[in-house]
Amino acid sequence: MRRMPDPLVVMKFGGSSVAGAERIKRVARRIARERASGSDLVVVVSAMGDTTDELLALAAGVTDEPDLRELDVLLATGEHQSATLVSMALHAIGVSAISLTGPQAGITTDGRYGKARIAGIDPRRIRAEIAGGKVVIVAGFQGVSVAPLNGLDNTPTASDIHAAEITTLGRGGSDTTAVALAAQLGADRCQIFTDVTGIYTADPRIASDARQLPIIGYEEMMELANQGAQVMQVRAVELGWVNDVVIEVLSSFEDAPGTQIREDPLVEQRNKVRGLAHDRNVAKITLVDVPDKPGVARSVFGPLGDNGINVDMIVQNVGHGGATDLSFTIPRVELARAKRILDPLVRELGFREMTTDSSVAKVSIVGAGIQNAPGYAARMFGTLADAGINIEMISTSEIRITTIIAEDRVEEAVRALHAAFELERPESETAEAAAAAG
Repeated sequence: MRRMPDPLVVMKFGGSSVAGAERIKRVARRIARERASGSDLVVVVSAMGDTTDELLALAAGVTDEPDLRELDVLLATGEHQSATLVSMALHAIGVSAISLTGPQAGITTDGRYGKARIAGIDPRRIRAEIAGGKVVIVAGFQGVSVAPLNGLDNTPTASDIHAAEITTLGRGGSDTTAVALAAQLGADRCQIFTDVTGIYTADPRIASDARQLPIIGYEEMMELANQGAQVMQVRAVELGWVNDVVIEVLSSFEDAPGTQIREDPLVEQRNKVRGLAHDRNVAKITLVDVPDKPGVARSVFGPLGDNGINVDMIVQNVGHGGATDLSFTIPRVELARAKRILDPLVRELGFREMTTDSSVAKVSIVGAGIQNAPGYAARMFGTLADAGINIEMISTSEIRITTIIAEDRVEEAVRALHAAFELERPESETAEAAAAAG
């Protein structure tokens, strides 16, 4: 009888999971248990604890504007440390393992430093190490911006060597590494281990009665992540959706059921609002008395896009007397750079002034079909009004309603909305209540 291949599992451990020697040894024991169950394993790791922030601080201590290439080379070393230490910990308990950098694992990217996107994965080195009986530990968050060679034994040419540059995938990029590897390798499972047991209806540090969701759809998870939920990176969820990879979010610190991110066949039977997200990394820019004529918006947003600044919500008032006001939001960390870009345009295009506000935040409700069901926007806005919370901007999609409010009212808003939409109640109860009301 032909022997069935062992199941292949991709496991990813975040920075809090490997923050120190004792936690690394705990992770190694968990990996060893999974290996003993008969699974082949590829393990992706983030940098230890706050290593990435510490490296960024070191760079900032050297220069106000670090070279982006050198910064990526520096930041990639954080994951290198984690990968080698996890491999050493496995060796110490008798598990054969090998650590690989992103480039050694065959991960290629485009050339955008700090925000690179995965272009391809050559899995031959990983498959060869698995076939040799090893657990493969891959440094997440990184790749190399050069096309893969024709064969593993080929000698790189001078042009290959010149073109090869270490790149990083942006915050949360280790999630993207794990899901991309799971898709390329055809893994049976993709598990994301973090410091929470799964995806919650809201941040449980704010809403004490927040409830863990057993299942959430890809689209809903993408919206929650995009609006501030920090458990998963947006691009990782998108990769899972496109490649039909079921992602399971689990705790590194306890053996407990997690949350599966996958297509949800029961989405129409569930509560229309699945969760809340909030984001404090927001700043609002308002351009006052903008000439109301074709081409002005392109003159504003073109330079921001060219400099990699992501514009989120945009509101333009109705023009009067040939001028209008234009407000939009960007990440707060990009505010100083955005002002430097826009200051010359204010004079060049004849705006009366530019104002900025870094004391705002986003709060969103997310759920499949909320735009097709009456009353959800009214309930959200009424809840905030009853709490005396002013709404400064509004943005919607088919499954999301987002408001901009004062940052110091965020926690109050989250708790009020969580109660208003009864997100603490099991979905079976809310479904029955909706059916009875209908």
